[in-house]
Amino acid sequence: MASWIPTVAAVGMAIGPPLVYVDQAVSIIRKKDSTGFSRDVCAILLIANITRCFFWLGDHFELALLVQSILMIIAQLALLYICVRYRPRVSPENFGASSRPLSFWQWHTYSQYIEFLAGFILCSAILFLIFSRSELYVMILGFVALGLESTLPIPQLISNYKQRSLYGFRASTLLGWVGGDSFKTVYFFLQGSPLQFKVCAVFQLSVDCGKSIILQRLYYGNAAPPATLDERDDLEQEALALSEE
Repeated sequence: MASWIPTVAAVGMAIGPPLVYVDQAVSIIRKKDSTGFSRDVCAILLIANITRCFFWLGDHFELALLVQSILMIIAQLALLYICVRYRPRVSPENFGASSRPLSFWQWHTYSQYIEFLAGFILCSAILFLIFSRSELYVMILGFVALGLESTLPIPQLISNYKQRSLYGFRASTLLGWVGGDSFKTVYFFLQGSPLQFKVCAVFQLSVDCGKSIILQRLYYGNAAPPATLDERDDLEQEALALSEE
């Protein structure tokens, strides 16, 4: 094997996954509407990658995977800000109608998300300082981080089902998920990554919710849902009323 191949693979592993969400972010900004993309995806990736950073402190795996986690956290913070800024007008937090305990991850302001994440990091740091010498704790930390990440497509599956459409969810993100699962599984085994990475990658590849989203796309299509069409009509009527004034 050429000496440059592992280096290229490591660079691809570090920067590839965060870049998957660039097109999604650009699409939301262009439409000024985050309808169709589940913010819970950001929640899973932020919590999982923050936990993975603490896992690295206890078990120094490849630097490329640590860099990937840091870049992913930055990318998801930016994407979350965009989603909150351009949230749909019919979102639960706009009406105070969230059915979740404490309105979890359906808060009204971006600062509330940051406060939660800051609290999560603080609690994780305290627990790590107490239990970091325990190999069992470090092992569990790894399985929690990677296991949580393996559930990534589930919130999007639910979101697509509720609106009966893949409107707003970019095909590039879907392709990134499906292709990324295969690439990272091969990478983990070739690089001799910790057991947690291998087990969760194999599990995610075997379940592969990404394929279920492909089936949803074929069945539902990506037409705008009725709520979005009604919102557009309201905006057009408001614009006409202002022009007449």
